[in-house]
Amino acid sequence: MKRIFLVFIISFALNIIWENLHAFLYLGYKGGEITQFILLRASFWDAVMTTVILLPFIYFGFLEKRPRAILLIGVAVSVAIEWWALETGRWAYNSLMPIIPFLKTGLTPTIQIGLLGYLTYRFQKYFLRGN
Repeated sequence: MKRIFLVFIISFALNIIWENLHAFLYLGYKGGEITQFILLRASFWDAVMTTVILLPFIYFGFLEKRPRAILLIGVAVSVAIEWWALETGRWAYNSLMPIIPFLKTGLTPTIQIGLLGYLTYRFQKYFLRGN
């Protein structure tokens, strides 16, 4: 349980940083301003998703040796979230957001869960080693 909590805390911290750094690429959230509360809530749910994605990598030895798969799974989850959010009007990108042509999703949100999930996995292993 301690390891899961560590994964969540690392992921939450990384997502808070990420959300704040790329918030300027959005027009708004549900037609309104993007506030710190919205960024914290998004970071919380991103950390929950990341923790769930990482559970099999933590507990199953054959996956523990394939952490790069976290990148693929995270990107797939991010794309699904982006498609849903854009379709339902939860958020919209402004003209500064780089768009991935085939997927029609923003670059930074598309790579967020995969990249930060991978980094979270690596960091928690580092911290558990006591280095």
